[in-house]
Amino acid sequence: MAKERTFSIIKPDAVASGKSGAIIQHLIDGGLRPVAMKMMHMTDREAKGFYHVHRERPFFGELVKFMTSGPCIVQVLEGENAIARNRELMGATDSKKAEAGTIRQKFGVDIEKNAVHGSDAPETAAFEMGFFFAGKEL
Repeated sequence: MAKERTFSIIKPDAVASGKSGAIIQHLIDGGLRPVAMKMMHMTDREAKGFYHVHRERPFFGELVKFMTSGPCIVQVLEGENAIARNRELMGATDSKKAEAGTIRQKFGVDIEKNAVHGSDAPETAAFEMGFFFAGKEL
């Protein structure tokens, strides 16, 4: 097993409903350690830049609107096979289809308000960590 880092966002819906602490604890209990974290309110420009890979998809405008609707928590997590482990802990993208006990099943509502975002590959994690954190913050 390899120790690696991944990127995670606790989305505005979960922050607004007061679930951030429980989500962070779920990640820690699942073997991931936060090594960098900050609360922020994403600007329109930041959300469009971060989610640029989805710009041609029909849900892009709604995604940007949602992600700028309130504060979120961006964080870098470290642990054994952190990318795969985080995705396992998060559960399916659609909260209604997520396995019992996963973050999205416990704290999400649907496919948009699904509480968390997590990197899906090493290249994505590198881009996403660098988008929100300067080298000295890591």
